[in-house]
Amino acid sequence: KDNQYILQVCSTLPCALKGSEKVYDYLKEVVKGDPLFTLKKVECLANCDQAPCVQVNEDYMDKVTPDLCDWMVSSMKTGQWEAPPQKYHLPENKYPPVLLEHALEEGSETIDHYLKRDGYKLAGEIINGSMKPEEVVEKVFESGLRGRGGAGFPTGRKWKFLAKNDKPRYLVINADESEPATFKDKLIIEKDPHLLIEGMIMSAYALQSFASYIYIRGEFGLGARILQKAVDDAYAKGYLGKNIFGSSFNFDITVHRGAGAYICGEETGLLSSLEGSRGNPKIKPPFPAVEGFFRCPTIVNNVETIATVVPILKKGAKWFQSMGTEKSPGPKIFSICGHVERPGNYEIPLGVSLKEAIYDLAGGIPNGKKLKAVVPGGISSPILTADEVNEGNIDLDFESLSGAGTMLGSGGIIVMDEDTCMVDALWNTQRFFHHESCGQCTPCREGTGWIEKISARLERGKGKVEEVPMLDEVAWNMVGRTICVLADAAAMPTRSYVQKFKEEFEAHANGKACPLKHGHVPNISLPAEAAGFEV
Repeated sequence: KDNQYILQVCSTLPCALKGSEKVYDYLKEVVKGDPLFTLKKVECLANCDQAPCVQVNEDYMDKVTPDLCDWMVSSMKTGQWEAPPQKYHLPENKYPPVLLEHALEEGSETIDHYLKRDGYKLAGEIINGSMKPEEVVEKVFESGLRGRGGAGFPTGRKWKFLAKNDKPRYLVINADESEPATFKDKLIIEKDPHLLIEGMIMSAYALQSFASYIYIRGEFGLGARILQKAVDDAYAKGYLGKNIFGSSFNFDITVHRGAGAYICGEETGLLSSLEGSRGNPKIKPPFPAVEGFFRCPTIVNNVETIATVVPILKKGAKWFQSMGTEKSPGPKIFSICGHVERPGNYEIPLGVSLKEAIYDLAGGIPNGKKLKAVVPGGISSPILTADEVNEGNIDLDFESLSGAGTMLGSGGIIVMDEDTCMVDALWNTQRFFHHESCGQCTPCREGTGWIEKISARLERGKGKVEEVPMLDEVAWNMVGRTICVLADAAAMPTRSYVQKFKEEFEAHANGKACPLKHGHVPNISLPAEAAGFEV
């Protein structure tokens, strides 16, 4: 059948660092002209520790090589293709897990497994009156839990902002994990979905919300199916629906799949999409807590944030505060990828040093290479140089990273070795932002395009020296001038790349070529003319 197999090659920085452009170019030749296949580039698939990643329809293929491509295509042509099961792994970690404690256990995604570890027991007790709604809110507030989706806003404080009026209230879970280098929520969704659901039940009770939506990104086909099965099983047990746990409290959950748009990770863009409109962010104020989903009071929280509510209510605020720092308490899952020996998800207390995370936990840089740069909080965060990481006292918490001129963000750490071309890395980064801009704000729509074009020219040897400061100027004129922060998310890394690696950018212009073409990653960007188009 025509277009029976859709081959989607991840093109963003973490996979590009591991050679996804070679995979794409190879597949392009192998399937050329065959109507059985549709080959396309896609943005981050949240599988960065298994880079380079290719998604075949809705199945993931890890660490893809040309040889693996040959096997895949041959199997598909002969009708013998059967996607291998998704593999899960957690690197060795000296810090005891909290949310990921059961992630690798067989059947951890099932309700039976969850019930055997006393799952839903606390939710049932709370719903039946062991705690009042305002007491749940206060306990989360006292814990100091901060949002795990990127902004780091105190969760309990956000809940307290919820408007008190006669309109229905909604709890919306942001499962649109699409920040390149971030792959933590996908693991929770696929391996411990009932932890999320129990957290939603207790959070909804605290907020007196009777309906909730999980907005899951369109690429997470397996995750959506696992999550829907978990929701169905919870309904069957009487944990969702009318009079849950035999109480008078009613609570419904709807799993809603997005259509693949990074902008829907922004809470108001998510709500626009959930309402059935184009996923354009909205002007704030009013904030969603006052006027959100269908203009009703709405709390939007990240998957990891709501999952963390469960151990907080089980073990208490003081237990949570015993880990991390005073202003950034608790454990957090960091996704480490790129040029490290042991990429993967690491659940560690906030405040662990970035240097320890890279060299101790993740095993350092492979092949005896030296560190060149680190993106500490997802691709939106300003970059750090090797000297800043090795000689500075930078810890993985909100305050320390902010003091270093960057941010914790989503906790997605991209490590780049000495052979990485920073001009090419910026080109790849800005191709992503240009592609994902919703386009409603001129500074973002035009600015991301200008930065992509200029960095592409520099990398291709067609740039001019005067264009290097122009990158910084264009980025500066994007900051704070748009409805949402996507423009800022594109501008901040641009300014840091240019300011910290200015000589490398100028060398591209003066030499009319990349001086690192002999390196480990000679060209990490895919052809700009192919961006977003099928072949």
